[in-house]
Amino acid sequence: MATHPPYVPRAGRIPADAAQHQRLRRNRRSEFAIWWREIDRVLLTLVLVLMAIGTAAVAAASPASARRLSTAAVKLDDLHFFYLHIRFQLLGLIAMFAASALPRDMARRAGILLGFAMLVGLLLVPVIGTTVNGAKRWLNLGMSLQPSEFLKPAYAICLAWVLSWRVRDPNLPVVPMAWGLMGLVCGLLMLQPDFGSAVLFAGVCCVLVLMSGIDVKRILALGAALVAAVVAAYVFYDNARHRIDAFLGGGTEFDQVDLAQRTLLSGGWTGSGLWLGTRKLGLPEAHTDYIFSVIGEEFGLLVCGLIVVIYLAIVLRVLLRLLDEEDLFTTLAAAGLIAQLGGQAFINILVNLQLFPSKGMTLPLISYGGSSTIALCLGVGFLLAITRRNPFIERERFRLRQLGLTMPGARK
Repeated sequence: MATHPPYVPRAGRIPADAAQHQRLRRNRRSEFAIWWREIDRVLLTLVLVLMAIGTAAVAAASPASARRLSTAAVKLDDLHFFYLHIRFQLLGLIAMFAASALPRDMARRAGILLGFAMLVGLLLVPVIGTTVNGAKRWLNLGMSLQPSEFLKPAYAICLAWVLSWRVRDPNLPVVPMAWGLMGLVCGLLMLQPDFGSAVLFAGVCCVLVLMSGIDVKRILALGAALVAAVVAAYVFYDNARHRIDAFLGGGTEFDQVDLAQRTLLSGGWTGSGLWLGTRKLGLPEAHTDYIFSVIGEEFGLLVCGLIVVIYLAIVLRVLLRLLDEEDLFTTLAAAGLIAQLGGQAFINILVNLQLFPSKGMTLPLISYGGSSTIALCLGVGFLLAITRRNPFIERERFRLRQLGLTMPGARK
């Protein structure tokens, strides 16, 4: 039986499938290069640093929560929540990088679709939701899903989209529509009850409405409406009244907010060291709501201060990047996303310092969480996608003189 020698292509010629494979590799490499040039690498680095700090913080807090939740029948490993957190962080990073690779228009559409889907989820929570620790906030769809967490990044994009309609038609009632959406979302959240998230959603809406351009009279009316809303919540909403009373009345030695403050300050400036803290063992929700106090005990107040500086740097970085932005949707969407992340961070920190009523709110990108970790990473991905820029387009650079400030010794 005759045998044929193997096929060898002529020099300079490549088989069709190999050529197609090379083209795909070049296209992917080109897309990655474009993404890398356009992405805000400083913002991405700051976010990854926070997530790295979160990994160490959850490792420190996991033994306290694992021992607290262990029973005679089920004993959790000390690093149980740390192992789970690593998995959720990996999923969150995938969501972040996938969202950041989207073009701006695709990111807007994805945010709107996600917002609609999660709003439907919020409507279903009172009907088929599951109750945990006295609050009905989750949907059991084969896996536990908290619609309000995934609604946070989508909510800012949806509000920005609605308010940007004013550019096309100044007569559209975009502000009343924004208030209506906020009222619907906050009403559904307060039914769960989730007063903390309702406050955060209302705050993001106020920031975007103010940035979209309203006159002074409406700003004063907005302030009066917010005061009236707080008073009404105190009078008619038990969850808000209990939290405000506990804050104004001061904590006791058995109060969780007071325990958090004592834990935070017990480590001094440099901390007691990883897994050497003792006060954290009596702290409820050490790995979520009060992880900032665990960081204070084991890593010290200096690390707590560093975390605050990183959050401030993230907020400032986004705002400076928006100074010369001409597109209204981009400005509003990015401002809303950073207001949501920064607002949640500083509410959590103030609660741990006993300077704000307890809200049951995690520390973004640091606390343990399933839905919250993935949703926050997705929000950062949307933020990176929306603020992508062509580095070859000349833009006016921000200078301190624009704010009427001069540096010492600067030439006039």
